[in-house]
Amino acid sequence: MAKKHKTKHDAVIGIDIGGTGIKGGIVDLAKGKLIGERFRIPTPQPATPEAVAGVVGQIVAELSSRPDGPGTEVPVGVTFPAIIQHGVARSAANVDKSWVDTDVDALLTKALNREVQVMNDADAAGLAEARYGAGKGVQGTVLVITLGTGIGSALISNGRLVPNAELGHLEIDGYDAETRASASARERDDISWEEYAKRLQRYFSHVEFLFSPDLFVIGGGISKRSEDFLPMLDLRTPLVTASLKNNAGIVGGALQAALHFNYLK
Repeated sequence: MAKKHKTKHDAVIGIDIGGTGIKGGIVDLAKGKLIGERFRIPTPQPATPEAVAGVVGQIVAELSSRPDGPGTEVPVGVTFPAIIQHGVARSAANVDKSWVDTDVDALLTKALNREVQVMNDADAAGLAEARYGAGKGVQGTVLVITLGTGIGSALISNGRLVPNAELGHLEIDGYDAETRASASARERDDISWEEYAKRLQRYFSHVEFLFSPDLFVIGGGISKRSEDFLPMLDLRTPLVTASLKNNAGIVGGALQAALHFNYLK
């Protein structure tokens, strides 16, 4: 087992790789909050593995240079918009297709010359919400669903992440669910909140039947408008909005790295 690291702040760097931007922050693991400001650099185009690794290196260097920055003996957590299986990307969403079958973990470990833990971005957000946010203290099954360009999902069982639950790609009524019920689908089809709520009802009813969760946590940018659609949904399962907002990926990535390398009990 990897040794337990210690720094004066018990802080870990989290990096959130997205299709348009790569952002990072220093995470206080006791509170699940950022220490200081986030640092963001636009995602390089094309977003090849080598180019993205270079940007991640720049962000980690900047955060490490801060007074509160953890040393190189402390692991870095990285989120990535793909199915991640044992550190390897098995898909590529909003990044270059050359990422498929790339060992992202090995690539970034070499680029940063320090221990790295890579995970799916929706999984990271879900883990953060379960530990520090809207799902804190909830036993049983928590499903964190992010409504954005697609539908992201994270499955949490008694506080533990079950990785790569791609529930946005469930086929419902002959459609890939996210093509009908994502936030971008609502904008694309220019439908009312009432019509959108009907689509969400169909989606969440199906997911509820499959998993019988104890809580749904709704994230993504559209969660800011939750009052426009959540009251119209009729489900057995309670629904709440995510609380960590745009920092959830950074926090969750840092948390997973800390857990993986035995930096946090």
